[in-house]
Amino acid sequence: MAEDNREKKYWLDDPGNATKIFRAVCALSAIAFAADAFYHKHAYFEAEEWFGFYGVFSFVACVGLVLAAKLLRKILFRPEDYYDD
Repeated sequence: MAEDNREKKYWLDDPGNATKIFRAVCALSAIAFAADAFYHKHAYFEAEEWFGFYGVFSFVACVGLVLAAKLLRKILFRPEDYYDD
């Protein structure tokens, strides 16, 4: 019965597992970035031919989205009880 009171522990609750996932994503990103040197590109714009263009462009776009979301949060923020009567 003592186990019923404990909160269930999930796989990602362990910080070591979250670190493993982060490292795996970094490794896969590095592999995808390096793979850019091994295939022929049929680019529409000249910038698309640069080595690592899509990886750098994706990173910059992601950072831009996060910064835009932070700005929108400041603009659209409402108090917790905003919809209460």
